[in-house]
Amino acid sequence: MERFCVIQPSAVLAPYVKHYWLLESDDVVNFQRVIPTGNIELLFHRNCPMKCGDRIFPRTSLSGQSFSFADLIPTGRVHMIAVVFHPFGAKDFFEMPLCELSNQIVSADDLNIASLKDLEDKILNTVDDKVCIRLIESFLLSRLNPFKEYNYKRMAVAVNAINLSLEGLSVSELADTVALSKKQFQRIFSEHVGATPKEFMRIVRFHRALYTLQKNPSMNFTTLAHECGYYDQAHMTNEFKLFSGYTPSQYVAICAPYSDYFSL
Repeated sequence: MERFCVIQPSAVLAPYVKHYWLLESDDVVNFQRVIPTGNIELLFHRNCPMKCGDRIFPRTSLSGQSFSFADLIPTGRVHMIAVVFHPFGAKDFFEMPLCELSNQIVSADDLNIASLKDLEDKILNTVDDKVCIRLIESFLLSRLNPFKEYNYKRMAVAVNAINLSLEGLSVSELADTVALSKKQFQRIFSEHVGATPKEFMRIVRFHRALYTLQKNPSMNFTTLAHECGYYDQAHMTNEFKLFSGYTPSQYVAICAPYSDYFSL
C-alpha cells in the first residue's frame, strides 16, 4: 500500500512554502532514487526513517540544496511529512545562511531550535496528518520575520526570472534585475536559496528538460538539449548523469520523466 498526497499551505505561508507532501508506504524492499529538487525541505519521519548508504536519516531534519542523486532505502514502514519551501522561502524561518546546508541533511538537534524539537515530539505523538500540518504551520508562523523581506522579494524576482528564461541568464543580468552588484547578488542569493546562482540555474535547466519530456515524451534528445539551453546533447547527457545517475535514454527507459519543480 502506498499513499502520496500534496497539500497547499495557508494563504499567509504560501509566499514562502510551495506545498506539503505526505507519503505512506509499506514497501520496505525497493530503494527510491531522489534527484535535486531545487528546494529546501523540512522533513518529518513519523514511522521508520530512511537510510542512505550506512547513514540513517534523523527523525526531523532540514534538507539543503543537493547537487547529485541519492538512493534512499526504507528501514521499515514509511510515513513522512515534508515542508517544501519555495527556492527563496526558507531563509525567513531559519537564521543561518542556507548555503551552509548545501548537500547536507541537518537534524533538529543540530539546528538547536527548541520549538522545532517540541514540534517533532508533537508530530510523533499525533495520529491525524491534518493536525500535524496545522502544528507545522503554527511553528512556521511563529518563526516568520516579515521585517526582513527586502532581500526575500529580490530573490523571488531573481528565481522567477530564472524559471521563465529559456535561453539562460548571466549572473550579471540577474544582479541587474534586482538592482544589486554582482558580488552582492551572489552572496545574498546563496544565503537565501542555498546554492550559487549558476548551481541553481543548472538544476532548473535539468528540471526544464524533465518537464519538457513529461509534456512531449517523443521529443528527440538533440532538440531537447537545444530547447532547454544546453550547449549540445553531450552536455545534457553529462548533466543528466550528474543529477540522476542516468543518461537521458536510460532515464526515460526506467521511469516516466516528471519534474516536481515545474509540476507541483
